[in-house]
Amino acid sequence: MKRITAVSAAIFLLILSSGAFACTNYLVTPGASTDGSSMISYSADSHVLYGALYHFPARDWQPGTMLKVYEWDTGDYLGEIPQVEHTYNVVGLINEHQLAIGETTWGGRSELRDSTAIIDYGSLMFITLQRAKTAREAISVMADLVDKYGYYSSGESFSIADPEEVWFMDMIGKGPGNTGAVWVARRIPDGYISAHANQARIRRFPLDDEDNCLYAPDVIDFAREQGYFEGKDREFSFAEAYAPADYGALRFCEARVYAFFNRAAPSMDMSMDYVKGEPDAEPMPLYIKPDRKLSVHDVMEMMRDHFEGTDFDMTRDIGAGPYSCPYRWRPLVWEVDSVQYCNERATSTQQTGFSFVTQSRSELPDPIGGIIWFGVDDTYSTVYNPMYCSITRAPAPFAEETADFHNFSWNSAFWAFNWVANFAYSRYSEMIEDIRIVQGELEGEYLASSRKIDKAALALYKEKSPRHAAEYLTEYSCRVADQTLKRWRKLGEDLMVKYMDGNLKDEHGNVHHPGYPESWYRRILDDTGDHFRMRKMENGQ
Repeated sequence: MKRITAVSAAIFLLILSSGAFACTNYLVTPGASTDGSSMISYSADSHVLYGALYHFPARDWQPGTMLKVYEWDTGDYLGEIPQVEHTYNVVGLINEHQLAIGETTWGGRSELRDSTAIIDYGSLMFITLQRAKTAREAISVMADLVDKYGYYSSGESFSIADPEEVWFMDMIGKGPGNTGAVWVARRIPDGYISAHANQARIRRFPLDDEDNCLYAPDVIDFAREQGYFEGKDREFSFAEAYAPADYGALRFCEARVYAFFNRAAPSMDMSMDYVKGEPDAEPMPLYIKPDRKLSVHDVMEMMRDHFEGTDFDMTRDIGAGPYSCPYRWRPLVWEVDSVQYCNERATSTQQTGFSFVTQSRSELPDPIGGIIWFGVDDTYSTVYNPMYCSITRAPAPFAEETADFHNFSWNSAFWAFNWVANFAYSRYSEMIEDIRIVQGELEGEYLASSRKIDKAALALYKEKSPRHAAEYLTEYSCRVADQTLKRWRKLGEDLMVKYMDGNLKDEHGNVHHPGYPESWYRRILDDTGDHFRMRKMENGQ
């Protein structure tokens, strides 16, 4: 294979170097979902990432073939490794066996990054998906790859799911000249959910429970050698040793985990003290039991979080403007009179390149059971499209072969969704209602149709062949993508007509001038007093 993805190096845009605190993952075990599926979600957030659906077809390789490895973030060539005899079909970050992987980067101790290594975090995910069938096998493949070829990236958390199990894995390198990585992987108990958002989260872990916890043999000894830990083995905390949390890690990262837990289990009445950086506050648990089982639509909606209803609610402060826009332009941290302040960093953010929710369903054959619900741009205004794990090509609106970050195209879902979202930011509280209606129509149709599509594909799988089922699902996924793009372009046109020049057209085409909300006028008065007050002249006019 020429490289870990099939596009030019220019498309390997910097996901993280444009700003820290980039991604969010939610993890849902089969026993915590309404349909018994394993689910993970992932938002790839970057100001310079074109959102594309990657596709690697299954393939046989000749003995002696070498795989060239390029860093996912930059496209820089890192080296080459031996290719395996056969690689699996991969769509986005799920493969034909329903194995799905997501990630968030947390950095950790900078001295442990190995610039001489070959395997970066992106290569680790995509190579593993092409070689492993289950979550446990994926952990083994990942550990083997970094042991042999070194781990190039900084600290990383991975979500790893198959139809039966969901695992959480924290990993960091061992520094230049010390090939390998230290890591811990924990199985999330069935019936529970977990999350990570750019901060290491595995603290103490069982040392003798291979069914539920796997780890590098030297994960504790290496920390001792480096002076990161001095206590007894049973007291060892991976996160405290390799990624001590500062205020930013709590406010910008762990706060997104809090948001998910708070929405999934409001009965816990979880305190915000920890994510506010309060001294001696209790860290959040690695996993919790939700108040009720979650559907795939629930997870989609939880990816659309701006801390609504909490102390960090981004729709309430003055930064939201007159139309309650929950986004803040960067930088994340700003300064006035030598004092630092921050914007909130929510799960839903304007700089998302792509996001997804995967389903791995044990009751169906692998080519039908695995779905990656894929969307581009801001999660709050995206549409999640069902892309089955067996499809043989990426739909044109999402295909990386046509990706162009520097030139707008109405044939690109990424650009169409950015057009609509960026227009809406100027009058958010009003336009988002129109967007959510169309979003709901499309997602509702796709969710409602999924069982019918599954049934038709299953009939082809049994009566003809898995290949016929894959062809059917490919055509369906491509048709969905085309429909979404066409409808979103029409939505953009309709919004321009309805909201042009700050006016508002009703259903009859009549133009109205609604002005700003009264609450915003009151804020103006608080700031300016009588500066804008109309006065009567002496002649009474």
